[in-house]
Amino acid sequence: MRYKLIFELARLLLMARLKQSLVVAVGVTFGITMFIALLGFMSGLNDMLDGLVMNRTPHIKLYNEVKVSKIQPLNLVDRFSASYQFIQSVKPSASRTEIYNSGAILQALKADSRVSGIAPKITAQVFYNIGTIDITGVINGIDVEAEDKLFFLKDYVTSGNYIDLKNIPNSIILGKGAATKMQASIGDVIQVTTAKGDRLPLKVVGYFQSGIADLDKVQSYASIATAQKLLGKPSSYITDMQIKLKNINEAPMIAKEYASLFDIDAEDIQTANSQFETGTKVRTLISYAVGITLLIVAGFGIYNILNMMIYEKMDTIAILKATGFSGKDVQAIFISIALSIGIVGGFAGLIFGLSLSSIIDQIPFNTASLPTVKTYPVSYNPKFYLIASLFSIITTYLAGFFPALKASKIDPVTIIRGK
Repeated sequence: MRYKLIFELARLLLMARLKQSLVVAVGVTFGITMFIALLGFMSGLNDMLDGLVMNRTPHIKLYNEVKVSKIQPLNLVDRFSASYQFIQSVKPSASRTEIYNSGAILQALKADSRVSGIAPKITAQVFYNIGTIDITGVINGIDVEAEDKLFFLKDYVTSGNYIDLKNIPNSIILGKGAATKMQASIGDVIQVTTAKGDRLPLKVVGYFQSGIADLDKVQSYASIATAQKLLGKPSSYITDMQIKLKNINEAPMIAKEYASLFDIDAEDIQTANSQFETGTKVRTLISYAVGITLLIVAGFGIYNILNMMIYEKMDTIAILKATGFSGKDVQAIFISIALSIGIVGGFAGLIFGLSLSSIIDQIPFNTASLPTVKTYPVSYNPKFYLIASLFSIITTYLAGFFPALKASKIDPVTIIRGK
């Protein structure tokens, strides 16, 4: 093939229908731009929503679930062993919610190379006392530094300093919704009563806002020592162990291993957030589908332009073939035209897509439910730009291939005789 001559002929044919070619290139540019902007925005939104849930969720949670005893007194009577047994209104067993031998379990977890961090926790059901009114709430007793390291606690404390929980005895960080209900300001002392009737005054040192309004109306944080004091429990009392792994994909397997090893209930993050992950995948799929549809539409524009060009340039193609150009040469000319449109339009689309993403990233997005989010979330994952580039080239190549194949099969004798 005479590549230099072929490219020159492709350029001349392209310039002959410059306006139409520019319209198609703009279509490719628009498709790439919207593909990148849409996918970047949707991916950023998914990352933000994932952060709200995943950043606050341990990869594995160890706890003792309240459940019905598997062995009932009737099972211990031999004369009923061969009979069908129907037991109604079975009550949960009197097992404790605390984790047995928590110190030894903590040491074993710290020695596990697959574990990146552990945050012990106490969950206490309480009532916030406002005069004669009691509001249901939950106090999470936490290791303050471990909680911040693994779950970014300080990012969600909108007022006050999270470390005050550790430094100030009998202190509490209230959920923003709960603080609003109680009209509690930082520095106020509130009364908290446990389910058993024990009461303890706690000093408000901050407000917490997770972005999930229902949680913020009931949830609050205190140090582990304060929670143990509130419940009248010893320093070894822990109800939950929150574990972060180096590889989140190993969570289901390791959770089963820990449940068997420590004789405890274990819940992995995939099980806890299965519905949420499904929503994320569906949103991503929709984004890809819309973006790819835009590129396919642009591809049909290239196909139509090249088809019209072939019909208008029948005599030119006939002369080329009569002067020694083979069918493959003619095919290469029209594929070069298609790829030129795709490459120029795709490159412009990448630039405009990045620019549009940057503009979206600067638009203010202020909402009381998401205090850590200041602008619309956008992801600049290089994968999106690579996919857009490859797809624009593939789409334009396929759009040009079939018209080019038709042009390569034109019989010059028939065309010249017809003329």
